Amino acid sequence: MFEQTFKNIDDILHKDAGCGSELDYVEQTSWILFLKYLDDLEKDKATAAELTGKIYTPIIESAYQWNVWATQKLRQAQLNDGSVSKAELDHHKALTGDDLADFVNIQLFPYLKKFKTSAESADTLEYKIGEIFSELKNRLQCGYNLREVINRIDELRFRTHAEKHEMSHLHEDKIKNMGNAGHNGGEYYTPRPLIKTIVKVVAPEIGQKIYDGSVGSAGFLVEAFEYLKHSKKLTNTDVVTLKKNTFYGKEKKSLAYIIGTMNMILHGVEAPNIVHANTLAENLADIQEKDRYDVVFWQIRLLEGKNVPKYNKISP
Repeated sequence: MFEQTFKNIDDILHKDAGCGSELDYVEQTSWILFLKYLDDLEKDKATAAELTGKIYTPIIESAYQWNVWATQKLRQAQLNDGSVSKAELDHHKALTGDDLADFVNIQLFPYLKKFKTSAESADTLEYKIGEIFSELKNRLQCGYNLREVINRIDELRFRTHAEKHEMSHLHEDKIKNMGNAGHNGGEYYTPRPLIKTIVKVVAPEIGQKIYDGSVGSAGFLVEAFEYLKHSKKLTNTDVVTLKKNTFYGKEKKSLAYIIGTMNMILHGVEAPNIVHANTLAENLADIQEKDRYDVVFWQIRLLEGKNVPKYNKISP
């Protein structure tokens, strides 16, 4: 289901004057997909809090939540067989056309950008949301195309582990296709089988700090996270360590930085320690003891000539 949905979305984006390449397709699909995933994540947190007798306060205010601005639904009805009808889009209330485009450009994006300054610290999901939407913009010029894309993405569910795994796998396939859009896309993609093999050979351990100086789409960090998740039975302390104090990285290019950050969040690392900076521009004299890492994954691309193969240097 996910694969066909992504194909349908690409067809819609291809028709829009604001999206001219595979790079645009990935960027635009990603921010909408991210907001849908964030909505499902908040629902899961609310359910978990309810089960423990607690109250969950949503990150996103009600007016900007997915089910309010993106997909207002008709009330579900009880059917004769006792089941509940499928929730259909309320076409009288759901924004579309210029109204939808104006809401996204004038209200939604500015609201989400503010999280960067209002968040308690940089290692929070709120801060990352603000950072992502400070770098991105809605490129879909036609509000009707935007409505179609939203409707397609709303069909996706990210509630179970299998659903999240399938979605993230297909999302990374789209990132891989960025390499077909020119050298800017291909610079930071490394074949996933190669990444998995490298991570397996290095065999990182929980408690180690793992760093990628040219994060790109965060393939190395994602695979290291997946490897460590299944390396042993995790305690609550291990889970916190993995999500907050294990993965670090830097990325120079804006789109790669945003895609990599969202990719980590979609895999379950809610506040990835990825910095928008150029590693090669750093002064080695400024590096201190606290900047040391236990495992370093580094992707190097030679710049002489066209179609030059990539070389990967791994330093355990």
